[in-house]
Amino acid sequence: MSRQVFLYDPPDRFVAGTVGLPGRRTFYLQASAEGRTTSVALEKAQVEALAERIDELLDEVVRRSGGSTAVPAVAPSELTDSEPLHSPVDEEFRVGTMALAWDSDSERMVVEAQALVAVEAESEESMAEAEERLLHDDENGPPMLRVRITGPMARAFAKRAMEVVNAGRPPCPLCSLPLDPEGHVCPRQNGYRRGEA
Repeated sequence: MSRQVFLYDPPDRFVAGTVGLPGRRTFYLQASAEGRTTSVALEKAQVEALAERIDELLDEVVRRSGGSTAVPAVAPSELTDSEPLHSPVDEEFRVGTMALAWDSDSERMVVEAQALVAVEAESEESMAEAEERLLHDDENGPPMLRVRITGPMARAFAKRAMEVVNAGRPPCPLCSLPLDPEGHVCPRQNGYRRGEA
């Protein structure tokens, strides 16, 4: 079966968002263009890592260009997107591997999210070989979302993604673990239950 690639070059909208209540949220990347929308699920830590790496890569692009690139230092306010995900949110796949690149010719960030795939191997060496084969198999690899966005769009994506990550449950002021609406057994209080702060 040939690989399914969901390509958005460029998307009208590319955002990270969630469905569900804090503590039970499902995180998504969602790309939209020309009446079609693709949503892929991923972990909170993956969203956070993607946002951080996008900002780091853009900072490096600005540094190497000496400031002559069209990449802004911060997210432009006109690109702020605080709207919810487009409904219905139909998960195409769960993300396993992500990749980032900067195309200097077109001055575009390339974001790739590849489906999670179970790889079986007998040793660590054969596991590494299987993973490498999988990553480079353009014909028969797992489904992939590929998005090409401008520097300003990438900054806006990273800003929103970090806001989505940080919008969860508030942290306990003593131990920094998330507070549940029902309360929290705080290790710093020797197991005594704390309510919301």
